[in-house]
Amino acid sequence: MSLLEKYAKLLVNYCVEINEGENLFISSTTLAEPLIKEIYREAIRKGANVEISMAFQEKSRIFYKHASDAQLAHVSPLYRLAMEEYDGFINIMAPFNLNETRNSDSEKMGMHRQALAPVLKSYFERTATRDLKRNTCLFPTQASAQEAGMSLEEYENFVYNACKLYDDNPAESWRDVGRFQQHIVDFLNKRTDFIYKGESFEISFNTKGRKWINSDGKTNMPSGEVYTSPVENSINGTVHFSYPGIYMGNEVEGVTLWVKNGYIEKWEATKGKAFLDKIFALDGARRFGEAAIGTNTNIDRITKNILFDEKMGGSIHMAIGQSYLQCGGKNESSIHWDMITDMKEGGEIYADGELVYKNGEFLI
Repeated sequence: MSLLEKYAKLLVNYCVEINEGENLFISSTTLAEPLIKEIYREAIRKGANVEISMAFQEKSRIFYKHASDAQLAHVSPLYRLAMEEYDGFINIMAPFNLNETRNSDSEKMGMHRQALAPVLKSYFERTATRDLKRNTCLFPTQASAQEAGMSLEEYENFVYNACKLYDDNPAESWRDVGRFQQHIVDFLNKRTDFIYKGESFEISFNTKGRKWINSDGKTNMPSGEVYTSPVENSINGTVHFSYPGIYMGNEVEGVTLWVKNGYIEKWEATKGKAFLDKIFALDGARRFGEAAIGTNTNIDRITKNILFDEKMGGSIHMAIGQSYLQCGGKNESSIHWDMITDMKEGGEIYADGELVYKNGEFLI
């Protein structure tokens, strides 16, 4: 069995658990056709109904350059139907150019995000209950490999190893991850007051009435994290993110946030400060939607792809913007941007005053 066949079986049968008669929507670019073909084959064999949307090179750039206000306000009927009524959704990242929309009109992009807001609300509500079984994954492309500083062959090996596709039974390997992480979330869900502490920062938050969740590959592939949505006004202190991050084609580095009662009062960045200023002007962006801990030790380097970077073993991340409803979060925003910091050199996590994590490893 080829790696792509194993990948497709993992996505269809383990990640989104598609059954006979269910409707599956697949979204990607034309570069991912080899993987899409195998997913389609497996889903059809399972008796599912499959619809596919594949973007071509520079589609987004052309749209934001030429679209009228009416076109910016338009939402694809198929996309709306899929988010509101379909049973499964596989989103495959397979970029041609990671900088395609970097110089696009930010006002136009904002208008289109606003048009999509009601559909995204349905998406968040349905994925919170698994009424919509979704998975975000990646097909290795030259653009992603270059961004990660690897050859395409090296990057393919990195991606497939992170997804445990070299294991004899990838699905069983992910079930093992689930069992390991369940022990962690069971412990964390009995605590309410947390502190993330590093060499240059300390930030606290409360999770009373909220839930830590075990991310075991069902919604992201790869996965390997435990996460929650903190009580919105409980977050206080300073947090520094040591790893670079990319959002909407823009790179920022060295982000430090000063937070009081859940509200980001001040921010700095060694790179990308102007873009950060624009983001924090958006509704809901100056509050947090997530606090999380990465556990995937097969991800051992930053690749500037958040799907992988946020899962890195020995790291924590916090996301500004949209909360996770399944955790009990209440913050609403058109964005959800994860920012990551290394915890392997002196990082600590306290739960109700007890040291439970040090130097990138749990002590429980």
